[in-house]
Amino acid sequence: MKTMAIRLEDDLHAQLSLVASLEGQTVTDIIRSAVEAYISERKAELSSKADQALAEIEREAAARRDAISALFGGTNPDPDQPQAPGDQPEPKGPRGRRGGATSS
Repeated sequence: MKTMAIRLEDDLHAQLSLVASLEGQTVTDIIRSAVEAYISERKAELSSKADQALAEIEREAAARRDAISALFGGTNPDPDQPQAPGDQPEPKGPRGRRGGATSS
């Protein structure tokens, strides 16, 4: 839950406080109900804008995926795999040994 601070003119605050008192509610409850009602009323009108926003998000995500793919040759670069055509991972020696040294 988030906390918000709003600024109201003194007379509007007085009216809101009076309404809250007469209805046996808190100012916060009335504001919350008003915001919920506003959002409910606007949903139908905003749905096409929301669809456009989602389409734009998808276009941006696709562009970023393409950029990553172009940069790394795939979508999930793996340090053990070649990063570009012709690159080969460095050969790994036996576990625990360095520089090809052998133990007896």
